[in-house]
Amino acid sequence: MHLDVSLRASRRGLVPPFIAMDVLRAANEREAGGADVIHLEVGQPGAPAPEPVLEAARQALKSAQIGYTDALGIAPLRKAIAAYYQAQYEVSVDPAEVVVTTGSSAAFQLAFLAAFEPGDRVGVAIPGYPAYRNILAALDIEPVLIAAGENAHYQPTPELLADVGRLDGLVVASPANPTGTMIHAVDLARLAEYCCERGIRLISDEIYHGITYESVAATARAYGNEAVVVNSFSKYYSMTGWRLGWMLVPPDLARSVECLAQNFYISPPALSQLAALPVFGCRTELDGHVARYRVNRDLLIRALSAAGLTRFAPAEGAFYLYVDISSLTRDSEGFCRRLLAETGVAVTPGLDFDPIHGGGWVRFSFAGSTADVSEAGRRLTEWLPRVG
Repeated sequence: MHLDVSLRASRRGLVPPFIAMDVLRAANEREAGGADVIHLEVGQPGAPAPEPVLEAARQALKSAQIGYTDALGIAPLRKAIAAYYQAQYEVSVDPAEVVVTTGSSAAFQLAFLAAFEPGDRVGVAIPGYPAYRNILAALDIEPVLIAAGENAHYQPTPELLADVGRLDGLVVASPANPTGTMIHAVDLARLAEYCCERGIRLISDEIYHGITYESVAATARAYGNEAVVVNSFSKYYSMTGWRLGWMLVPPDLARSVECLAQNFYISPPALSQLAALPVFGCRTELDGHVARYRVNRDLLIRALSAAGLTRFAPAEGAFYLYVDISSLTRDSEGFCRRLLAETGVAVTPGLDFDPIHGGGWVRFSFAGSTADVSEAGRRLTEWLPRVG
């Protein structure tokens, strides 16, 4: 007998899409149909993982049991990450404070669940990475949008925080996605002090550390161990598909994060952990990628400027250019669809990063090859004068 009973879907799953991935799907469908595509829509390094990483993976497949590891990650990798903080920032980190995660995405879930209760208010800057606010919303935590525009260097400041009322947490990113802007050391220290004095849990997204062009990024860990620091092997280390990240966890959250990790993920991918062990010794190769990103950035800025788009967020780090297209349209999604259809260049609409003003902006990723960025620039220079 069939009963006409409607099954209910959880409202927690009704979060907005990550539009960059929708654009990627559309671009892939175009490619599958035989048309060419230049991918400037996703933040993925164009180079593979360094050869020592690939060789470590080969050796692990031959000789190691690829099974579960400690939920917090294998001890040698946690030690290597702790040593990285001493070498890079002259900051002392105990390996016991390091949690290896299934990408930085898992780290944000663990941090949000361990640090916040349903109904808590967590500040996120817009424009900013959409998954922050979407994950928070799915967990019944209120994302408080902080409009951080050009006057604030597209980053939250204590003055902006004071205007949004009570906060239980704050997510910052330096370098930031999509703007590429950075919170420099003196300003990060000021933000950390502001949060500490008011009981605001600071979560610092540092996944683009290493990809900077004018100055070295500062870590929130330099200003105390109350902040949760999140980093990743995906961006600077060119290990996107290996799904491996890490976090530095304050003592009061350590056991909660461990128990959550045990139950959610069992452990990070064992093969990826073993493969990552030599990557901290690959800086010469990885810095070569950063030099290429700088060339790509400058090339793209010249091409867009020649075509009449001259307002950008300062791309001090990461591999994105956030571009004002409001002189042409305030329908960034339509702009990106038309750009893909008419030129084969895939970029991401600003609405992904700013639901309020993002209709007048788009994000270009320049993480690919210089040849691809150059060709995309040529096509844009020809196409943009026809838009209107």
